[in-house]
Amino acid sequence: MSDDVVDRREAERYADWFKALADATRIQIVTLLARRGATLSVGEIVAAVDVGQSTVSHHLKALAEAGFVLVDHEGAYSRYRLNEECVEAFPSAADVVMGRPAPIQAGGRSGTGRWGRPR
Repeated sequence: MSDDVVDRREAERYADWFKALADATRIQIVTLLARRGATLSVGEIVAAVDVGQSTVSHHLKALAEAGFVLVDHEGAYSRYRLNEECVEAFPSAADVVMGRPAPIQAGGRSGTGRWGRPR
């Protein structure tokens, strides 16, 4: 394979990330979680983004499947938080897709390393 082409598995992972963020409500949710820096319930997210509960739950599921959001279960309730590993790797994914070298992160690692995706 040419060095000019991202390998298929990596391309599919990046495509999942870009698809997950291709919605205004999902961008609002990710921004909210990032700025609050805390776990939030669905109700707290619904109140902040002014979208119905079922819609927010649908978007949270998509964000969790892509790895941007992690779910903490507390009894019958779930709380959501940003997956910092995914957020740190995302700019590197954009660089790689655009043909730029992946930036070096703290610790001297390239930002394109594999990180665990919770399912």
